[in-house]
This record gives sequence, structure tokens and C-alpha cells, in this order.
Amino acid sequence: MINTIKKSLQDILSPTVFKFILKIGLGSIAIWVAILWYFWDSFESFVTSYLTWIPWEWMQDSIAYIAAPFVGYTLIMITISTLTSMYSEDLLIALGKKHYPEQPAIASPSISGSISALIQSTLTFIFFLILLSPLLFVPILGQALMLYLWSILLKSPTVHDVGGLFINNKEELKEKRKKSNIISVIASLFNYIPFLNIFAPLFAQIMFLHHILGNRQD
Repeated sequence: MINTIKKSLQDILSPTVFKFILKIGLGSIAIWVAILWYFWDSFESFVTSYLTWIPWEWMQDSIAYIAAPFVGYTLIMITISTLTSMYSEDLLIALGKKHYPEQPAIASPSISGSISALIQSTLTFIFFLILLSPLLFVPILGQALMLYLWSILLKSPTVHDVGGLFINNKEELKEKRKKSNIISVIASLFNYIPFLNIFAPLFAQIMFLHHILGNRQD
């Protein structure tokens, strides 16, 4: 795992990868900043409407002050994750050729499968985000839960998009999938670092690429 992380960090700093991340990340941020700029009052009211479980109005307003920007941030990260899944195939193939020329891409993940994985992970993420929302404001526990939720958002698309490029054996992919939880959690740590958060989805994909191809050489 240490070697996988090391190789992934080297790749994430390469000009080609950096350019891809900036394009996806800054584009997603610009889209949501423009939308929320014009609809902020309505958006804030919408978020506040889900805080009715809080008994005191003053506390509702205080939490809404924090929750609305957090939900906006979450929408940005979901968009980055989605766009990364949709457009990273060529980049992953290029990285595979660079590091593992003897193990070329064997297929292209199905579009329907990618969409299904994205929808599944996003809906699961949103469901648990709403369900666990009262606990997210508890110090330490809330951060740990949020880290796990971010990993849910990354896991399925990462396994489908990267695994589908280089593995056609379902049993092998199932075996490689076992470490995808750890990989997704490690990548999700980027979400707690300003600016570097836009790297999280692609970093998870690159880590999984090195995990499935690098271990074949061990």
C-alpha cells in the first residue's frame, strides 16, 4: 500500500494529471458558485427546512448558517466525482501504459455501468448523509462519519471505471475490490484540505490503478 500511495502521489503531481484536475475541479466550482450565487436565499431556506428536528429556532439558524455552505460544498464534490468518472478513461490508460506497458487496457467500461455505479454511490451517499446528519456536528465523530461517507461516494465508480479497463475476470476484480475501501478512505482525506479536495476522485482512481496493476508484478 505504501508503494501504491507513493506512485499515486508522483502521478497526481504530473503536468497532464494536474491539468485534468484543474479543468474538472475549477469547472465544477464555477458552475455551482454561479448557480448558488443567484439562488442562495432559496437554497438556504431549503436546507433549513430539513433542520426541523432541532428544537430551538436560534439553533436551527446557527446550524443552517454552517449547513448551507456545507451542502453547497457537497454538491461541488459530487460533481467533481461524476465528471472525473466520465472523462478520466484516456488519462488512466495513459498512466497504465507509462507504468505498466506490458499490461495494456483490455476493455472500456460500459457507459451504462458507469452511470449505474455513479447513481448508486451518490444515492447511498445522500441517504446516509441525511440519516446521519444529526451526528455530523459532533466533534471527531462527525468528521469520522463524513470521511466514511466520502469514501462511499468514491468507491463504486472507482472500482468500475478502473477495474473495467484492466480486468475482465470477475473473481480477480472481486479480490482487488477488497482493498478499495482503504483506498477510498485515504483518497477522501483530501476532502479536508482546501484546494486539494478536487484531487480526491482522481487520486482514488490512480491508487486503484496501481493497486491492481502493480501487485501483478510483485
